[in-house]
Amino acid sequence: MPLARPTRQIPEAAWTSGFREMTEPWKGAVGCLGVAIFFAMTIGIISWQALEQSPEEWVLRGRAGGVLWERRRGALLLRALPSGRTVAVITVGGVPAAEPPPPRDRCWHDRGQFCYAWEEDAELRLSIEPPPAPATECYGVHWTPLRPDVMLKDCFSMANVSWYGGASIRAQHWPLNNAESPAQPFVSGNFGKNPTGYGPVLERYFLGSTGVTVMVAPDMPLVLSLESDRHFCLQTPAESDAVSLRYLLCVSPDIAAAHRHVGSQLAGQARALPDTALLGSPIWQYYGPAGSAAKIKRGLRSLAKKLKRHHLQEGVLALGERSTAILAAADHVPLERRKRREASRAWDPSLIEPLQLSITLSPYTSIASPLFLRWLRDGQAASYCLSLQPRFGDCSVPLLTTWKGRLCARLNVTSEPALSWYLARARRLQQALGATYMVFEGAEGNIFLERAVPPPAELTGDRYTTALAAALAALGNATIISAGAGSSHLPFFVQMSPLHSDWSHTGLKGLIPSVLHYSLLGYNFFIPDAVGGSLAGDTAGDPELYVRWLQIVTFLPVMAFSTPPWLCCDTWVLNLTRQCIQRHRDFVVPLILKYSEEWLRSGYPIFRPAWWLSPTDPTAFTIEDEFLIGDEVGNGGLNVPPKGN
Repeated sequence: MPLARPTRQIPEAAWTSGFREMTEPWKGAVGCLGVAIFFAMTIGIISWQALEQSPEEWVLRGRAGGVLWERRRGALLLRALPSGRTVAVITVGGVPAAEPPPPRDRCWHDRGQFCYAWEEDAELRLSIEPPPAPATECYGVHWTPLRPDVMLKDCFSMANVSWYGGASIRAQHWPLNNAESPAQPFVSGNFGKNPTGYGPVLERYFLGSTGVTVMVAPDMPLVLSLESDRHFCLQTPAESDAVSLRYLLCVSPDIAAAHRHVGSQLAGQARALPDTALLGSPIWQYYGPAGSAAKIKRGLRSLAKKLKRHHLQEGVLALGERSTAILAAADHVPLERRKRREASRAWDPSLIEPLQLSITLSPYTSIASPLFLRWLRDGQAASYCLSLQPRFGDCSVPLLTTWKGRLCARLNVTSEPALSWYLARARRLQQALGATYMVFEGAEGNIFLERAVPPPAELTGDRYTTALAAALAALGNATIISAGAGSSHLPFFVQMSPLHSDWSHTGLKGLIPSVLHYSLLGYNFFIPDAVGGSLAGDTAGDPELYVRWLQIVTFLPVMAFSTPPWLCCDTWVLNLTRQCIQRHRDFVVPLILKYSEEWLRSGYPIFRPAWWLSPTDPTAFTIEDEFLIGDEVGNGGLNVPPKGN
């Protein structure tokens, strides 16, 4: 049997075990090298992010602009293209600013949207919206809180941007950059009740000098704050549960184009003119004796005779609310008592001709009045007055507030019977007194918010003012109202707030900024405060102030007087008053009528700021003592004529 030859092969078991023993040190070295490379890459990425990566990142880009996120401040940047200029900087609140939205986009499938969520706080949705004009591009901004306690807040920087619009304030400025206001509900108000609140005319529209516009959604509770020369902030109420913050950002080539494309369409297309006969009729406010109907009638006849003697016999005699109420009460005196009156005491509108009469009403009813007591007795108070909602089956309780020092209830504008009664009462009173015009005071404000009571859904924000104005439109175009919110298209004149008899921004210096503010928001037909100022307790005793005021209102829609010129100043001021009234009728009124036709067609303001003609000149952005009537006539620092002229 032959012997087997050696094959000189390494036994398999011995080779495998030897190789394992040989490679164990190399495996450790390779592992250490991998860890080192991983740490080096991590450090490199961090260094690249910290040193090389841009602090700004595009999140949504359109054709004419786009939105970026700026990491350091936690801000949204609106940038115009192709120039690359930043037109708005919006610092966001309610979310961790240190946590930037990454490139991850939940709406990646739709190039017209960007979606990102701060998982425990809020969700942001940006979208490109249909443009109102070819040269303008718009972006929807929609913040949604993810917890009930999250308060959303977006602040728009005033650095290198002049802002206009929004709300009227006591010391009106143009632009808003110099204004100061604490955070408070964006609701129209009465400066007599709340001097630090917002005034009677406001819209959810803001216009920036860089050609940017901000339109806030009309159906959400809104809080606004103004911090002088820093920013203005839009935010949701702290006490509300999970309220979203929604607005539309638009960018246009310049500020004039922005307002033509966006702001001029605030009221839509259904615009209507008020009674333009009032434009050429100076208003003479009656402040004579008001103790009784007989005294008021004598006072009106006396004022009419004095106006005729001074060759100022045309215009309107305006009765305040108290005098109107006294005459209205006298009109309801039983017939047997009327017969015992002297015939000379009976009111006859022809006694003041060619002057016309205006009367004043409000939606407030004193709780001491027989009318309110009858509502209570008949169980109609909840239908005719704003009331608190019942709890646990209790009956409704009228919500009380103060109006001109009296405790009152307010008309329920959500009730058809209440509105029908109110309008019928106004018509009867107008007919009984032979009044041409009716003034409605007290249209502003939200008494639920004043009393820290959550309003019903149909009366949130400024819906009371809007609803009352819509109802009053049924009375015709000879109506004057004290507030405006979403009602600039209606055929009304709006009465401006009273001003101090001084030179400050709460007096004469605030008049032109108020004119520009009202007209920018679409309220071109306004009645400025009386010449010299009419705030309670002030008297027009400074002839120079009176004359300056007179010269400015000559170029406004209506000239109003509370202090007649013969009681204020020398004879030369009386002569100047006649000249100004004549110039207003012959020159200004035709010009206003001409541009009112343009307003009907396009919505462009009648009274225009300097930047309307120079939309890229930074100097024009801050001019607050001049204005234009259309594109033709400017008015500003008028010189006082020498005495004797």
